[in-house]
Amino acid sequence: MAYADQQMSGNRIIALIIVGLIHVALGYALITGLAYEAVSKAIERVTTVDIEEPPPPEPEDEPPPPPEPDTAPPPPVAPPPPISIAVRPPQVQTQPTIPPPAPPALRIPPAPVGPPPPPPPPPPPRVQPKGAEPRGNPANWATANDYPSRALREEREGTTGFRVNVGADGRVTNCSITRSSGHPDLDEATCRNITRRARFRPATDGNGDPTTDTYSNAIRWVIPE
Repeated sequence: MAYADQQMSGNRIIALIIVGLIHVALGYALITGLAYEAVSKAIERVTTVDIEEPPPPEPEDEPPPPPEPDTAPPPPVAPPPPISIAVRPPQVQTQPTIPPPAPPALRIPPAPVGPPPPPPPPPPPRVQPKGAEPRGNPANWATANDYPSRALREEREGTTGFRVNVGADGRVTNCSITRSSGHPDLDEATCRNITRRARFRPATDGNGDPTTDTYSNAIRWVIPE
């Protein structure tokens, strides 16, 4: 009885070891892709062992290890070289623009050539300018009858120099004393009588036209005998 129990314990240990190995093999087979049916048959065979009356144990050879899967990495695959596809631009056809024809040239007939214009008249000959000239005797512009009464009573005499401005019409426009006689009343009588009586031929310029001028002279005041 003790022998049978001992034998039975040994068989159970062996069965447990076998079951463990089978489970390891089953897991490995599932990883490596072994057939599911072979594993199922092995499990069924193990689970149907009669533990109560086990046959004498026979040495069993250890199952060979399953073939290792080929886990070598695949050879590197080089990417295909880029293909350069040159896109040819569409050819643009241009049509030259034909300019419109130029309008016909307008020809204007030349105007008839007339006779040349007459030459300009020659400039008038230059004339020697002349100064103003008195008409008549300047001594008559102030006479003894024009003597101031007071100067006549006091018997005062003298010579008065004067200068007059002569207009283009020959008349005196201004009179000034250039040399006094020493007696204001005689000087004043000189300019007063000359402005009233003196007349001139007006001065002329280079074209012979009358112009203004000046004239200078002197009046001598003398008491008649």
